[in-house]
Amino acid sequence: MGEVIVLYPRLRDLREDANLSQAKLAKRLGMSQTGYSKYETGENDIPTAILIFLARFYNTSVDYLLGLTNVRESYPRIPG
Repeated sequence: MGEVIVLYPRLRDLREDANLSQAKLAKRLGMSQTGYSKYETGENDIPTAILIFLARFYNTSVDYLLGLTNVRESYPRIPG
């Protein structure tokens, strides 16, 4: 289960690579900066819908966010 720990720095790194503050990303997610911060620190689990949103937003996969792969590229999307 150690690979899940990769999630937290990946979230921060992707956000910083996109030149976003926690507050700006939290606003896109419709939540507070404090609430989003707890995702990055691992204090709160991330709901599936948020993981999917972040994967799409960063053009990567949920597997990458969760540390199940080191391949950052996203999978082909299902239309719709």
